[in-house]
Amino acid sequence: MLVAYKNVNQIWAFVLTETLKRLGLTCAVICPGSRSTPLTVAFAQQVPDIEAISILDERSAAFFALGVAKATGKPVALVCTSGTAGANFYPAVIEAKESRVPLLVLTTDRPPELRDCHSGQTIDQVKLYGSYPNWQTELALPSANTEMLAYLRQMVMYAWERMQIPTPGVVHLNIPFRDPLAPVPDGTDFQFDPEEFFSAVTNTVSTPYTTLPTPPAWQNCDRGVIIAGVAQPQNPENYCRAIAKLSQTLQWPVLAEGLSPLRNYADLNPYLISTYDLILRNQQLAKQLAPKMVIQVGDMPTSKELRTWLNTTQAQRWIIDPSDQNLDPLHGKTTHLRISVETLDIRPSDNQNSPSEYLQNWCIAEAKVRAAVDQTMTTMENLFEGKAAWLLSQKLPPGTQFFIANSMPVRDVEYFWRPNNLRVRTYFNRGANGIDGTLSTALGIAHRQQSSVMLTGDLALLHDTNGFLIRNKFVGHLTIVLINNNGGGIFEMLPIAKFDPPFEEFFGTPQDIDFAQLSATYGVQHELITSWEDLQGKLNSLPTQGIRVLEVQTNRKADAKWRQENLGKFAADIMI
Repeated sequence: MLVAYKNVNQIWAFVLTETLKRLGLTCAVICPGSRSTPLTVAFAQQVPDIEAISILDERSAAFFALGVAKATGKPVALVCTSGTAGANFYPAVIEAKESRVPLLVLTTDRPPELRDCHSGQTIDQVKLYGSYPNWQTELALPSANTEMLAYLRQMVMYAWERMQIPTPGVVHLNIPFRDPLAPVPDGTDFQFDPEEFFSAVTNTVSTPYTTLPTPPAWQNCDRGVIIAGVAQPQNPENYCRAIAKLSQTLQWPVLAEGLSPLRNYADLNPYLISTYDLILRNQQLAKQLAPKMVIQVGDMPTSKELRTWLNTTQAQRWIIDPSDQNLDPLHGKTTHLRISVETLDIRPSDNQNSPSEYLQNWCIAEAKVRAAVDQTMTTMENLFEGKAAWLLSQKLPPGTQFFIANSMPVRDVEYFWRPNNLRVRTYFNRGANGIDGTLSTALGIAHRQQSSVMLTGDLALLHDTNGFLIRNKFVGHLTIVLINNNGGGIFEMLPIAKFDPPFEEFFGTPQDIDFAQLSATYGVQHELITSWEDLQGKLNSLPTQGIRVLEVQTNRKADAKWRQENLGKFAADIMI
């Protein structure tokens, strides 16, 4: 059926959004502005096939989109007007690149004749994000002829592909529009047949399915370890089963990062080691447990103790990850296997060995240190911030989506997160490890999903309070467990903490914010937690709608002192 259009920008924007819809786009986050009017109108007309979400603050919008893409595993589109609006997407673009999340950034722009002449709201937007996008280009000016619309269709299809293979990431399309921006008649009189035109749209993105047999060297080594690093797989159970199969075939222990799903699927793997950071603080144990070979699955864990240990042992290391990125920050004797662990062809040896003494030593150390940690945390009544992570690992409702903020929360999760069988889905922004967009990302992850929880410090939350503006667009529930130690607790762990001044003013940076008042300003529920029993009771059953802040007030300097005095003690007396 022929459809007539009376506005060139309208047909251009329709072709762009209709192509995306047919490729599989289901969510577009749109920031207000004039130059983006054609795209905003076109996306609004694609509802409900594409959910169009209006968010005021561009930085917050970009991290919200990042969160949606993390939770769904699908690309999300971001739309903004011309000028500095697109620059506010930059932190999320960097995080998406580093954490391999597909985002389609659509910055609208003035036409060439209005650039470099002090026309308002105009900056150089071409290659605005430097080398971070997988691919970037500026589209031609809209034109109402079949050849140019076919060009647009092809560019959008290619952008869709480049967002996802060979490694997920960002694609940036800069899109100039001339006036009139609203869908008013502009003298265009163009007819075309949408069904025939869009029959050329095919989703060409496919995940290569390749297998690789386990290298013989692994089968012949009885002093090997598997390191399960930072990971947010779309199917965590399959991921955990694949690593468990590799572990049990090789009879190697699995050192599982707190940000790995393995700790939440503990029943799948009998050789799971969760306390390696604490074990390796015992220098004698670290030497006794030195491996000959290491298999690293995905990114390196957060633990500085683990990295130091690997650097010292200089074991042969294989990194299993399908991306095209260099995942070895230690620059060791490393071989990258560009394959997912789920597609690794794990073949049992003809001579399957019983558990080696090396494996048994790891399991003995894990059992003793885990018991010591659990005993300490069980009897601790004071509000030490590290206990929040330990308690959450046991009390979150099964299957909860759980976002962990950077700085001390990710480290406390690594130290104290107890292995469980709750199938909790953990999320985080560990690509660039910044505190940008913490709240907005968590809201994006929780949007239209199961009731979710976030663990954050006060500075990370304050850095993104504009995320609360999403409240009226947000569908679902987010409980924020706020560790308020009035400042940057992670800096208390660094040498600069001994130098005050300038430490407290420039590093500790206390903000003295009343979070009850802040929450009330945004219409967000706030509760002050006064005991661990109180927090546990608030987590037993999560609400289904809205945003809730559970504030745990702690002493920053006392918490830092506790870590410095106690983290090294858990494995201090262990002999194997």
